[in-house]
Amino acid sequence: MYDLPSEDPEESGLPDEFHDLQPQLLSATLRLSSYAKDQIFTGTDLNLYYDVRQPQWYKRPDWFLVVGVPRLYDGTDLRSSYVIWQEGVDPFVVVELLSPGTEKDDLGEYAALGEGSGLETPALSRSTDAVPVVGNGQATRELPPRKWEVYEQILRVPYYIVFSRYTNRVRFFQLTGGRYQEQALDPTQPRLWIPELGLGLGLWEGEFEGVTRHWLRWYDDQENWLPTDAERAMQAEAQLRQVALHLLQQGMTVEQVAQLTGLALEQVQGMGNG
Repeated sequence: MYDLPSEDPEESGLPDEFHDLQPQLLSATLRLSSYAKDQIFTGTDLNLYYDVRQPQWYKRPDWFLVVGVPRLYDGTDLRSSYVIWQEGVDPFVVVELLSPGTEKDDLGEYAALGEGSGLETPALSRSTDAVPVVGNGQATRELPPRKWEVYEQILRVPYYIVFSRYTNRVRFFQLTGGRYQEQALDPTQPRLWIPELGLGLGLWEGEFEGVTRHWLRWYDDQENWLPTDAERAMQAEAQLRQVALHLLQQGMTVEQVAQLTGLALEQVQGMGNG
């Protein structure tokens, strides 16, 4: 059974597995030298409440970054949501992953420029989280703004990235003069740079969590892809094994190499036998 609708039309779960994995990779490769780890917060599919005048209205960005805010709410607890008027700091980067039917919500006026998700999509209505308002004796519905409008006009998020896994198209918008301006990217190797963070975001082809495909991933000022903690550990182990092999070739005993490198005797013996 694939891509069947939920029996609950109001269900707010993730639309697919990619919406779980891609944000994980964004957070896992984020390395900000200008901010301490406890002053960085990344949210994934977390309720983002943006208007104190409409406290029930929220959006759920697929991934967003806030800098200069405690990693834990009030420095003590994990967040169950992000409330702008309590936190006092707006997101600096937002990433949305296109799904069938979300183009107008995610791209606003730019949706008319033919982004598409690669799939047939139904007509999109405004967000389903509108609240009822009574006026002149008649019930009406006041509709909340789309994500695009919230990010551009209310939160004024400086950098906004939209990615379609169906077409592998990356779209990059920068807030300029109060409006989002799309920045040109190389369609075959899209890479964008965020100078305030000293980081870039690009399209990387590789394996993450057992899945090989194109992913959004951070890179440094030398255009090197930033590793996850697991990749860093593997790289460190590979370097250590190279050192151990070199020491064996220089004539040191297995015991000496094991003592110097901290590797197990069995590991070093295996190198010598190889």
